[in-house]
Amino acid sequence: MPKMKTISGAKKRFQLTGTGKIKRKHAFKSHILTKKTKKAKRNLTYSGLVAKNDENNVKMMLAIK
Repeated sequence: MPKMKTISGAKKRFQLTGTGKIKRKHAFKSHILTKKTKKAKRNLTYSGLVAKNDENNVKMMLAIK
């Protein structure tokens, strides 16, 4: 069976934490920022975690599992 290849788009977007969770950035922070409030833009700055439902898919893309 061939090796699992990492999807290069996923390795740029996700990062593993020390406890094994997957970190991600928020969307909607790249353009059309004039109509968004300061509070909304500030809250999009911080990173979040991938939801439990999506963790298996992301791990497969990263060739972890």
